[in-house]
Amino acid sequence: MTDDSLSPTGTPQSAFDTGVPHSARIWNYWLGGKDNYPADREAGDAFCEIFPGMPEVARAVRHFLARAVRHLADDVGIRQFLDIGTGLPTVDNTHEIAQRVAPESRIVYVDNDPLVLAHARALLTSTPPGATDYIDADVRAPETILEAAARTLDFSRPVGLILLGIMAHISDDDEARSILDRLLDALPPGSHLVLSDGTDVDKAREEAHRRYNSGGAVPYLLRSPEQLARFFDGLELLEPGVVSVSRWRPEPSPFGPPSEVSTFGGVARKV
Repeated sequence: MTDDSLSPTGTPQSAFDTGVPHSARIWNYWLGGKDNYPADREAGDAFCEIFPGMPEVARAVRHFLARAVRHLADDVGIRQFLDIGTGLPTVDNTHEIAQRVAPESRIVYVDNDPLVLAHARALLTSTPPGATDYIDADVRAPETILEAAARTLDFSRPVGLILLGIMAHISDDDEARSILDRLLDALPPGSHLVLSDGTDVDKAREEAHRRYNSGGAVPYLLRSPEQLARFFDGLELLEPGVVSVSRWRPEPSPFGPPSEVSTFGGVARKV
């Protein structure tokens, strides 16, 4: 199962089959959304029979996105975001968070799933001073993404690059690094990378992914936290580093720090 919805198969599909479970809709189900079908709920429940903590992971990733985007928009002053692997729109999407801080923010979403496309075009609307755009493209085609994103984003100014649950679809470390480098090379200094993925710190989650992948799904590789941290090499990693996403600058709570989840992530600045 993915940590979001982008399935980099290389060829975008033109239709979807509601009788076949799909990662974007399963993720939506775990988040308590309504854009899913019986096949998705069955697959999501089967995954949770092995790893019951997956809905908690899904919520933690969503909250990590909100805190990271809010930090970049409010504290850093970034006004442009490139969100690759958008997933089905839900509460507090990237543009909503950014434009709440700065209505003039410009956001480009990227995915290659037709269901996500349909929902995004209907729901991902911008504030009048800002802009949103949607690109039907695959993460394995960074040049295509960058060329299309340049219609909305100014690559002479800092950009927040968001990759949540995406690089784990690229099982070859060298290929994953090459894709990330091509994306980052197009961005100016002061740009930031927000990245998270599932890790291999929980045996139950490893088994759940193994079974899910064996069913013909687009493979999702659980890397170690140390392997994940290497995606930030060459960048200035913000505190607290690469950690469980629930522990990345959590909101103050009288109950102490939140429980760790097995998806790790971080935020880093291009210098």
